[in-house]
Formats: sequence, C-alpha cells, structure tokens
Amino acid sequence: MTEAKKSLKRTLIGKVVSDKRAKTVTVLIERRVKHELYGKIVGKSSKYHAHDEKCEFKLGDMIEITESRPISKTKNWVATRLVQKAALV
Repeated sequence: MTEAKKSLKRTLIGKVVSDKRAKTVTVLIERRVKHELYGKIVGKSSKYHAHDEKCEFKLGDMIEITESRPISKTKNWVATRLVQKAALV
C-alpha cells in the first residue's frame, strides 16, 4: 500500500501583510460568508503569524500556510509554499 496519506492539518491561502519579524510572516486570510440573520454576503478576515525559516516570503506574496505545533506564543502555523509572487508596482 503506497497510497498518499491525507493530512489532517488545515491549510489556508492568504496574502503576506508583514515580513518585518525574524523568521515570521503575518498572513491575512480573507473569506466571504453569509450573515446568519440577514443573509447578506460579508467579508471576514483573520491574521495569522506563520513560521518562515528561510525568510523567503516577501510583502504582497500569496502563500499557503499549514497548521503545526505551537512554535511560539502566537505562532501555530508554518508557511509551506508560494502560490503567487507579489506584483511589482
């Protein structure tokens, strides 16, 4: 049996909004959900601190983050791959 084992860890895709800290990036995850009472589609967002060992991700990049063990007080995610490079302005 050599079938790939499905990971139980959550993965999210978001935009890097800060890369100032050592080995850490702040990632903004935006999602659209239906309001419980009024039914209108509203935008919700969350920021996560993700571990970036090689400091390879820069401001504006779209990256994928994966849930992990607690690395520090606020870091429970690891930056896994680059989805889209930041566009040069």
